[in-house]
Amino acid sequence: MTLNKELLELLACPQCKGEVRYEETQSRLVCEPCRLAFPLRDDIPVMLMDEAEPL
Repeated sequence: MTLNKELLELLACPQCKGEVRYEETQSRLVCEPCRLAFPLRDDIPVMLMDEAEPL
């Protein structure tokens, strides 16, 4: 699965409002400054702080 480039450009980290990058192999979005990873479930990004995992 690959994320649509336009969707990826719209998504932001809920904590810092910064840019996130897509890790296809792990099926997650990563915010490097916050050191957090957000999962994708059924190809839908779950951008909730309660669901974030520390890197």
